[in-house]
Amino acid sequence: MTQNGNIIECRGVSLGYGQDTILDNVNLDIARGVLLPFVGSNGSGKTTFLKALLGLLPLKSGQVRRLWGKRKPGYVPQQQHIDPIFPVTVRKIVEMGLYPECGFPYWLSGKMKERLDGVLEQFGLLEHQEKTFGELSGGLRQKALIARAVIGNSDIIFLDEPVAGLDAASEETTLNMLIDLNRQHGKTILIAHHRLEDLSRLSRNVCMFNHGHVEIRPSNAAFRELYGGTND
Repeated sequence: MTQNGNIIECRGVSLGYGQDTILDNVNLDIARGVLLPFVGSNGSGKTTFLKALLGLLPLKSGQVRRLWGKRKPGYVPQQQHIDPIFPVTVRKIVEMGLYPECGFPYWLSGKMKERLDGVLEQFGLLEHQEKTFGELSGGLRQKALIARAVIGNSDIIFLDEPVAGLDAASEETTLNMLIDLNRQHGKTILIAHHRLEDLSRLSRNVCMFNHGHVEIRPSNAAFRELYGGTND
């Protein structure tokens, strides 16, 4: 597979729940290797669209071409959807990202264990690997979830509001981690994002959601159109 061209193509995509249509007739190409924030007001369809691209939500109409190859995409859901008292260690959470490769029953080869140790070290989680999810700070929980998405060596990673609820330091660390995955490791990063002040630092372009329509716009233009002011 070449490392250029599109990684997702949408044609005539409409989405919604029951009789309600949230997004209508979306035609969109997402290039391989981008870091693309999804921006728009609450309820504008960012999470709905993200789930549809993943194949987790059926389309009302249209077609999505997923061109990321055989490796399943990485996915980081909103933290609020994960039970913090779930009694699983950090090591086991990250290990779950290897399960699609393992088959059943789940068994890690020596190389997979080495990869697991390497990712835990990369994300600063080795010293926390025996802690449960509920014992971690918000920032460390997000690191564990991103590490789980990264370990499968996917070309593309989807993140749903990854900095929601984090303190300023953890938010900065998380965003820098995503920038590094994109710029240094070539990952395509699609991120439903509620913070708008840092858009121009993340990417020159954003995927803008506005009144049922979706289009890719320059970051500053989208910021002015949606919220007024500038995002320099």
